[in-house]
Amino acid sequence: YNDVPPEVYRGFGFPGAEDLGNMFQFKRDFQEVFCGPRNPSVARALNPSLQTFDGWLVQNKSRIPME
Repeated sequence: YNDVPPEVYRGFGFPGAEDLGNMFQFKRDFQEVFCGPRNPSVARALNPSLQTFDGWLVQNKSRIPME
């Protein structure tokens, strides 16, 4: 995992980098506003097979190349 600040991400120069940097900054600066209305219990009720990140990682770790 590389923690790339939104300011740096916006400077990568590929199409959409500025928009993605803005999105990452919004998620960073307004974490409570972004995540507050999203209740994981409701999401799991709608999709019972929804995995946690840890569960997904256990299931898929062999597919992630490590160099």
